[in-house]
Amino acid sequence: MIHHSSIVDSKAKISEKVKIGPFCYVGPNVHLDSNVELVSNVHIEGNTKIGEGTKIFPFSSIGTQPQDLKFKGEKNYLEIGQNNLIREYVTINPGTEGGGSKTVIGNNCLFMISSHIAHDCKIGNEVIIANNVPLGGHVTIEDSVVIGGNSAVQQFTRIGRLAMIGGMTGVLKDVIPFGLSIGNRNYLQGLNLIGLRRKKYENQKIMGLDRAYKEIFSSKNLHENLTKINGEYKNNELVKEVIAFIEKDKKRPICSPQS
Repeated sequence: MIHHSSIVDSKAKISEKVKIGPFCYVGPNVHLDSNVELVSNVHIEGNTKIGEGTKIFPFSSIGTQPQDLKFKGEKNYLEIGQNNLIREYVTINPGTEGGGSKTVIGNNCLFMISSHIAHDCKIGNEVIIANNVPLGGHVTIEDSVVIGGNSAVQQFTRIGRLAMIGGMTGVLKDVIPFGLSIGNRNYLQGLNLIGLRRKKYENQKIMGLDRAYKEIFSSKNLHENLTKINGEYKNNELVKEVIAFIEKDKKRPICSPQS
């Protein structure tokens, strides 16, 4: 169903059961999978693919030119997965040549009002980004992350799986998986224990992660601390995930507890 007031380019790929409400614009290189719904006043352009069951609310702008002065019109892409909720005034930009030319969003995410996903971001599944949260370019958000309202995430930052960012946090440093981070300039407050229990991880594994957390951050030399515990938790996949995250990019600063 396409409302008569909407403009949908004849070259756009519109699958079955797509609903396009009043005053929307859909560009020529857009692909909408089945059961996508554009409520009204939605603008979608560029090489943008939107997965099945995603619902986009009024005044969202999807696939428009990256906010990057280095962008010179090169071919780029935006890929949004299935069953996402994209609320009012959300903006999502495609990639740039310097970041692989593609922005990617997973499945079952919620982007609340006025959140912004910049160029070359990689967003996992079941991510919740609250109102007025901008993500800078090249940010990586792993699965099941929650970012509280009015926070901001600096470019190139990584946030690990099942981490939680408190409201009004300035995220400048990478947050480990399962971390709980707050502050005007973010620091670690502890572990997202509630989130881990909700995911039904064994209590023994969670307790092991809690012990390893204290050892990893026992001093400011994280990589030296990791060498001391590397074999101790080899059967705990939660600890191994945290270690792998820290070791993956040794150039990036890791968010740590306040001293």
